Amino acid sequence: MATCLRLRSCPAPHLRRAPPSRVCRPRADCPVAPIRGYARGPAGLSSALLRTDGFVGGLWVSAAATFPVHDPASGAELGLVADCGVPEARAAVRAAYEAFCSWRGVSAKERSSLLRKWYDLMIQNKDDLAKIITAESGKPLKEAQGEILYSANFLEWFSEEARRVYGDIISTPAKERRALVLKQPLGVAAVITPWNFPSAMITRKVGAALAAGCTVVVKPAEDTPFSALALAELANQAGIPPGVYNVIPCSQKKAKEVGEALCTDPLVSKISFTGSTATGKVLLHHAANSVKRVSMELGGHAPFIVFDSANVDQAVAGAMASKFRNSGQTCVCSNRFLVQSGIHDSFVKKFAEAIKTNLHVGNGFEERTTQGPLINAKAVEKVEKHVSDAISKGATVVTGGKRHHVGENFFEPTLLSNVTRDMLCSQEETFGPVAPVIKFNTEEEAVAIANAADVGLAGYFYSQDPAQIWRVAERLEVGMVGVNEGLISSAECPFGGVKQSGLGREGSKYGIDEYLELKYVCFGGL
Repeated sequence: MATCLRLRSCPAPHLRRAPPSRVCRPRADCPVAPIRGYARGPAGLSSALLRTDGFVGGLWVSAAATFPVHDPASGAELGLVADCGVPEARAAVRAAYEAFCSWRGVSAKERSSLLRKWYDLMIQNKDDLAKIITAESGKPLKEAQGEILYSANFLEWFSEEARRVYGDIISTPAKERRALVLKQPLGVAAVITPWNFPSAMITRKVGAALAAGCTVVVKPAEDTPFSALALAELANQAGIPPGVYNVIPCSQKKAKEVGEALCTDPLVSKISFTGSTATGKVLLHHAANSVKRVSMELGGHAPFIVFDSANVDQAVAGAMASKFRNSGQTCVCSNRFLVQSGIHDSFVKKFAEAIKTNLHVGNGFEERTTQGPLINAKAVEKVEKHVSDAISKGATVVTGGKRHHVGENFFEPTLLSNVTRDMLCSQEETFGPVAPVIKFNTEEEAVAIANAADVGLAGYFYSQDPAQIWRVAERLEVGMVGVNEGLISSAECPFGGVKQSGLGREGSKYGIDEYLELKYVCFGGL
C-alpha cells in the first residue's frame, strides 16, 4: 500500500518528470520500497533502457518483491523486475485517472507532437530496443529489428490520426435546432499485452489511446517486461506527461489478481487485451460488471489454402513467411495448410525443400539464425504434444518433428503430411514451428474446413482464378484475408478478428475509434 499512500499525498499530475539519466527519488514524506533503477543485464544491452522498476505517475517505483526474467535461448537470468501487485495497479490507475483530467484537454496538435517525438526516439534507439526484444523473447535479431520499425510506425501513424478526429453536424427537421456529434476520449485504458510482440502490441494500443486523449496503464507479459519499460523510458524522454503512460510489470503468480484489479477498477473506462481466448473470456467477465468498453485480440487458427490454380513457388514463399516468422509464435501464423489434390504433392515437396534450405535454428543474436527458441518449456511441450498426436493418428513427418539439439526450448521446423481433421494440430492453435498439410478436393470442402473453427482472426489463400478469389475472400470467416500474400499486417490497415478471435480493431483509421465515445449535442432555441 506504500505506493498508494504516496500517490494520495503526491497527485500524479504534479509529480516532476524523472530525468531520463537517473531514477527519480520520492520525497522523504512519501515512503516507498528502495528503488533499484537499472538492470545490469547481459553484455550488449543498453543499460540506459534496461529498466527494472514499474513506471507510475512519471516515477520509477519498486515493489516489495521481484521476479526474474530469463533469456529463453540460454536460460540465463536477464534481471530482476518489480513484481507489482494489486496496490501498485490501483496506484497506477489513480495516477492515470488524475493525468487524464489534464491530458484530455491537451490539443490534438500537441498530443500529435509528443507522439511524434516518442516515435523519433524509438527510431534513434531502434538497435538497442531490438536487442532487448531478442534477449527476452528469443526472436531472431533481424525480426526484432523489423518489430521495432513496425512498433514505431504505430506511434507515427497515430500521431497523424490525432489531428483527424472529426465530429458531425446533422440536419434536423426543426428549423430552430442544430444537432452536433462530438467524439471524446473514454478515460483510463488498461492495456494487457502478450510476449510474442512485446513492443508492437503496446504501441498499437497506446498510440491510439494517447492520440484520442486517453491515458493508459500497461501490464506487459511476465516473460517480456523489459520492452514495455524501455518504452516508458523513451516516453519520459519525449515529454509524455506524468501519469499518461504507466507500466506495472508482474509475475505470472500475480497476473490474475492484477488483471482482475484493472478490469474491475471503477476509474478504468477501457480494457484492451491481446492474448489467449480463454484469458480474454475471463477479462470480459470482469469488465462486464461495470460495463467497460473492451477490445480483444484473441487466439487464431489461420487456414492457408492452396488451390490448383495457384503459383506453387509463390505459395511456398508465402507459406514460409506466414508460418515460420517468430518460430510460428504469432496469432496470425498459418496453422492449417489446406492444399488441393492436383497441386498437393508438388507443394509439399517444394515446401520441404524450402524449410531445409532456408531455415536455421539458433540463438537469436547469431546472424545466420532464422528460428529462435520457443518462449518457454510449456510452449515446447505443447508443440511436442501436437506432433506426437498427429503421428499416432497417421500423419507423416516430412521434415523435423523433434526438439532441436541447440537447447531445451528449441524445436525443429516441422512439416507434416497426411494430416486429418481429428488431429490436435487441426483443432487447436499450435503456436510453434509446425506446418500440418491437409489434402482437399473441392473449393467448398476447403472453405468448410477453414470455417469449422470457432475462431477467425486471419486466413490466407493462393489462387490465380479471379472469380474464385472473390468467392473465397468473401466466404472465409476471418477478420483479415491474405490473397496471394503471406504477410498482411501494417499500421495503416485494421487488425482484428471475428467469432472468438476478439472484438474491435486496432491500427488504421478505425483504431482510434476504440478509445473515443460519441456525444450527441442538441442546440435549441436558435
